[in-house]
Amino acid sequence: MRKIVDYWKYPSILLFGMGISSIGSWIYFLALNVIVFNMTSSALAVSALYIIKPLATLFTNLWGGSVIDRVNKKYLMIVLEMIQATLIAFLLLTIHSLWIVYVLVFLINIATSLYEPTSVSYITRLIPREQRQRFNSLRSLLDSGAFLLGPAIAGVLFLNGTPLFAIMINAISLYFSALVTFFMPNVEKHNLNNETTQKLSLSIVKEDLKLVLLFSRRFVYVMTVYFLFSVFIVIQTAVDSLEVAFAKEVISLSDSEYHFLVSIAGSGILIGSLINAIFTKKLAISFIIGIGSLMVSVGYIIFAFSNTFMSASVGVFVLAFSLAFANTGFYTFYQNNIPVEVIGRIGSFYGFLEALLIIVVTSTFAALTIILSIKLVVILGAIFMLLLTSALLFINLQPSKGSYYKTVS
Repeated sequence: MRKIVDYWKYPSILLFGMGISSIGSWIYFLALNVIVFNMTSSALAVSALYIIKPLATLFTNLWGGSVIDRVNKKYLMIVLEMIQATLIAFLLLTIHSLWIVYVLVFLINIATSLYEPTSVSYITRLIPREQRQRFNSLRSLLDSGAFLLGPAIAGVLFLNGTPLFAIMINAISLYFSALVTFFMPNVEKHNLNNETTQKLSLSIVKEDLKLVLLFSRRFVYVMTVYFLFSVFIVIQTAVDSLEVAFAKEVISLSDSEYHFLVSIAGSGILIGSLINAIFTKKLAISFIIGIGSLMVSVGYIIFAFSNTFMSASVGVFVLAFSLAFANTGFYTFYQNNIPVEVIGRIGSFYGFLEALLIIVVTSTFAALTIILSIKLVVILGAIFMLLLTSALLFINLQPSKGSYYKTVS
């Protein structure tokens, strides 16, 4: 028992802090939507919030990885969480101006864009290879719980207070998460190299981009899996952007039926995450990436061809349930096959490409709905996703590539 406690001491603390932060993020996200809509009475103004995040990623990720791989990850995580919390707190003082809100949200998303690859780099250093699949399955379980708890808590806060109070709760949760991170071990305490003393410059960024391209050419299989899964996420995002319009206009769902549909998706990812966490040691990484991704696509196919609430419910449950497995498999594969010394640069560069594709593909899907019907665009997106994940499954399950999916060194 003592060995188990020691083995899971710091991963448990880290998961606790991430869980609190994830719940706070959902509260903040919903509260911000309500605040902007109340200020403008415009759905377009709210939609602009969804564009700000990928724009911040585009602004940040080409140079962000060069910073992340050269500084202490623990302290960078603390600083970025403190910056996010402080900027969110400033929202409370500047809520009268929409443009100031947009600027602050942009800055918050810059900090978030830097934080995500930084946390991946830190987690990869902290969590031993044989423990990562279990850790990622538990993280998926926490994220799915936050998906359900966050909106529920936000709803209670809206009933008993204002969206501004909900915003304040998220700022507090981020300060708390930073405090939790402070008590985590410094995994780079004795890690000193020439790169840590280099100052960020255009030449350094260029050299790092060359390094990423060189790594991608050298490890073609790893980056093929990475790229296909990233495109899979892009198509998901584009189809999801049409979800509300599809549910309302094609299936003719009422507001209460749509909200219930979202709840079914939440229960699907929660159940999937729970089963994944329980049986994770018995599930091969190659299997859960490939089959998980394919079943997500099957869920989207069912949803795309739905004409009733019941069939749509089956579709969203299948896709949400399967997503828990696909994400766990991918994150474990990524951490196991990207060298920790360059993981920030690799993640940031491909994160930049993913954000760029999200903007382009989501805009293209929106434009196509003007030319074609919403139903046809969603169907085409789901079919493309199915073909993409079928190719990913074929690549994942090649017997000759088994070494890439080992859970021990």
